[in-house]
Parts: sequence; C-alpha cells; structure tokens
Amino acid sequence: MTFAATVLTLYPEMFPGPLGVSLAGRALREGGWSCDPVQIRDFATDRHRSVDDTPAGGGAGMVLRADVLAAAVDSVADDRPTLAMTPRGTPLTQARVRDLARGPGVVVLCGRFEGFDERLFEARSIEQVSIGDYILSGGEMGALVLLDACIRLRPGVMGAASSGDDESFETGLLEYPQYTRPYEWEGRTIPEVLRSGDHARIAAWRQSMAETDTRLRRPDLWERHEGARVQPPSGARRMKDDVT
Repeated sequence: MTFAATVLTLYPEMFPGPLGVSLAGRALREGGWSCDPVQIRDFATDRHRSVDDTPAGGGAGMVLRADVLAAAVDSVADDRPTLAMTPRGTPLTQARVRDLARGPGVVVLCGRFEGFDERLFEARSIEQVSIGDYILSGGEMGALVLLDACIRLRPGVMGAASSGDDESFETGLLEYPQYTRPYEWEGRTIPEVLRSGDHARIAAWRQSMAETDTRLRRPDLWERHEGARVQPPSGARRMKDDVT
C-alpha cells in the first residue's frame, strides 16, 4: 500500500526536496510513497489571492485565514489524518510516527507568518504537531522532518525489517554508542567488549550504555522510561550550585 503524502503549503516547490534523494527518494521513484504538494493560495477568493490578514486585537505580523485554509483542507480530505505543523502543537514522538507510518498517509498543513486563525482547529479535525521548542520560518521544514520519519519506517525502505529496532527513541532510550574501523584512531580504541565476539556481553554493554547516556543526556526520557523522577547529572548540579 502506497503512503500518500499531501502537503498544503505556500511553497510547493520545496517538495519533495531532500525527500527526493537517498532512501526516501528511491522509495518515491519505486512507488512506495507519493508526494502531492498543493498551493494554498489557489483557494483564496479575492483578486490578490490573499491567504492572510492582520491579527485581531492588533500586534505584529500576519495570520493565516481560516476560510482559505479550510477550503484547502476540504479539497483533499479523506481517511488520512490531517496534521498542522505549528510550535503550539503536541511534540512529535517516535510512537506517533510509527502509528502514522502504518496508515495510508497524511495530509500536512504548513504554517507561515504568525500562525493559524484558531477557528480552523475548532471547525476541522486537525492534529497540531511540533517538531521541537524552536521557531522556523514556516511549517515546510517540519513537514519534511515528519515525512522522512514516517517514510523510513515503511516496508522495504530501510532494507532489513529490523534496521530501526535499536535506534534512539524506539525503546524509550537513546541509542548506544556506535564504532567502526579503524580499531585505533588518534589514540582512541574501540571498546574491547565489541571485539569479544560474545553476543551476550555485547548486548549487555549496549543496554548499559543506552541507559547511562539517556540518564545523563536526556533526564526527561529517563524519567519516563523509569517512571520515577531523577536528579540532574552531578556536573549540572555543581554548575547550578556555583551560579547560586
């Protein structure tokens, strides 16, 4: 089953963009997924093809109009979920990506300017999604991230079905450190356990490293993984004590 991606955007020329190369590009050429960018401006009703207006109540910037966006969304609505890329959305997780990748595809609405007229989300079933706590020029980059995360999980895209099983976030932990040849580089060697041939020891080492790195680098993930609050790394505590 093809994964059908429809992207509602003011810049359709940005798609497929980087998704036209590497694994996603090969899958696109082979028909494993499709990319249909739709120009939002085509749904404007005035002679200037306006898609935005000034914020109600005043303020800087412009806001995308609910009537224009709703017409664009309605034109492609089907059984696929519709997602709007916005910093006000729910953070995207690997679990949500897996759910989406198992489905028939997505409709992705890309924001611009100061964002969306809130009435759009009151009137239409649209999932608001964020890819991180920072601001981009528009939702197109977020849409590319979302689609890449989904497409790589589609059957046959990564090759072996187990290729992504041990990656960061798949088990709730960061991935363990990786090494390859040469054995020694600038005085640094590959951990001996990885050259032991003892698969049980290697698995135990990798699990231990994944847990340690997650606890130190991402205490928020570790807390969710363990189901208990954890203290920040000792270095962070010392830094905080020095500041105070």
